[in-house]
Amino acid sequence: MAAVLVGQFHARDAEGRVYSVHEFQESTPSQDGIAGSEPVTTYRLAIGDRVDKVTDNEFTLKQSGVTITREPQTHVAS
Repeated sequence: MAAVLVGQFHARDAEGRVYSVHEFQESTPSQDGIAGSEPVTTYRLAIGDRVDKVTDNEFTLKQSGVTITREPQTHVAS
């Protein structure tokens, strides 16, 4: 199974701590060894801890159960 980094974002817990979350797409091999058609999206903190997606903007850290919320993306005008 190969995982490809497809995105990253910051999320914040209720106490204000900021977490860097990485989004991966993993291809799952089928029975005959060829990559499946449906990639699986997984999330991990930059330090490697696993993250479960609850909603589009809400996630839970698997190990501690802490809920984190995706920070809105900010764009800088040039």
